[in-house]
Amino acid sequence: MDSVAARHHPWRVFAATSVGVVAVFLSISGLTVALPTVTRELGASAAQSTWILLGYMLVTTALILVFGRLADIVGRRPLYLAGLAVFTVATGLCLLAPSAGWLIAARVLQGVGAAAVVTNNTALLTDTFPPHSLGRALGWNATVAAVAQVVGPVIGGAATAAFGWRGLFVVVLPVGVLAIASSLLVIPRGTRRRVEREPFDLAGAVLSTALLTAVVLALTPGVTSSPWLPWACGAASLVLGAVFAAVQIRRAHPLVDLTLFRNRGIALVLVAVLVNAVATYAVTLLVSLYGQAVGGISAVAAGLLVMPVAVGTVVAAAAAGSLMLRFTPRTLTATGMALNAVGLLGVTLMLSPDGGSLGATAPFLFVLGCGTGLFMTPSTSALMLTAPAERRGIANGLRSTLQNVGYLLSTALALAVATVGLSAPARQAAYGGTLGTLGSAELARFVDNVRAVGLALAVVAAAGVAVCLAFPRRNATALAAVRPLEPATTLKESA
Repeated sequence: MDSVAARHHPWRVFAATSVGVVAVFLSISGLTVALPTVTRELGASAAQSTWILLGYMLVTTALILVFGRLADIVGRRPLYLAGLAVFTVATGLCLLAPSAGWLIAARVLQGVGAAAVVTNNTALLTDTFPPHSLGRALGWNATVAAVAQVVGPVIGGAATAAFGWRGLFVVVLPVGVLAIASSLLVIPRGTRRRVEREPFDLAGAVLSTALLTAVVLALTPGVTSSPWLPWACGAASLVLGAVFAAVQIRRAHPLVDLTLFRNRGIALVLVAVLVNAVATYAVTLLVSLYGQAVGGISAVAAGLLVMPVAVGTVVAAAAAGSLMLRFTPRTLTATGMALNAVGLLGVTLMLSPDGGSLGATAPFLFVLGCGTGLFMTPSTSALMLTAPAERRGIANGLRSTLQNVGYLLSTALALAVATVGLSAPARQAAYGGTLGTLGSAELARFVDNVRAVGLALAVVAAAGVAVCLAFPRRNATALAAVRPLEPATTLKESA
């Protein structure tokens, strides 16, 4: 089966690659509710608990663009299947982990495989779908990822209750195997290589990885005992950022095509994607930690506690397609971001030092989920229909990277601020879900910190509304949302 034949059944490719997306995003978010159980049973330190989450996310984020370029050289299908294989093997290693160090290493390996899956997932869809339906396919692809991400804590909590902290990997392992089997059967051989002769930007790859690592270390002072290392990493990130930008601008074939930002419509959508990810991603982690550390609830109860986010996301994502027939992406994304701000503010105000108001967070978590679901599909479709046809893959790869950067920054900042000022035993107890045993002073400080994070994220979401409202009023994406235009008409730049 070649790529031409695949075009007769492109939704089969979508279905197969969606299984891989579900596996990857379950692994990103599903462990959040199980983290206290992991910390207690493996005896993980606060720093190790942080890296159990951040190690996976950092490696995935750093390698998305790297694997995107490698796929252009060696082919989409081989790298995608290799990524699925690495991810699935690493999931098995996570399942067998006897120590926190082992689990961190396995999670890092998982992140390597996940990066290849995430990158080539969208690229395969770009190669398979005809231009008039590509925007819809990529919009649904982003929706599947968003739903898997928000359902992850619910599944993680249920799996932890049934099988212990290893339960999430018990669930993800067969999903990974299914993803490999379905992809082998459905994804066509010989998907085109658009830039076979372009050299790989090794300097850009090294600089981007170093830059992200420096940023994470600067934002998470609790992962090291050295008081000066976060400051040094903060300074290094500024230098590395400037050097990386300079290198990319001068390269004929850069890792990141910064010229995309010259299009105002594309630039604003990418900024909005980053802002939305930063504002919303850490909420389920914070509420779960709060519920277990302050409210004393179990992992499965924590999963149920954040379930309204998943319900809201599914409801809004299902409605987004119909709403795009009546409203522009500008209106829908701004509304989604505003709902995020309202939900974040409401959740924050409901948190109390005794954990007695957990149930009152449900309506606001639902609103937050609705905002996420309403934002995802219109923003992705706006980007795909604004970008020129030959640069859609690059644009969506950059979208995926910035979204994952947002997830990483959101998690790093949330964990750092939530535990700032706590003693070492209190920080350990916060990760382990036993903070309530250490006295009211530490507990009150932790709750105040979590509230501070929630308010900060609400402000970020409010700023995101302004970004969305700055989208071009009249552009090709608004017309494409109403009726399927010819590619030549649909893909004009709107800046």
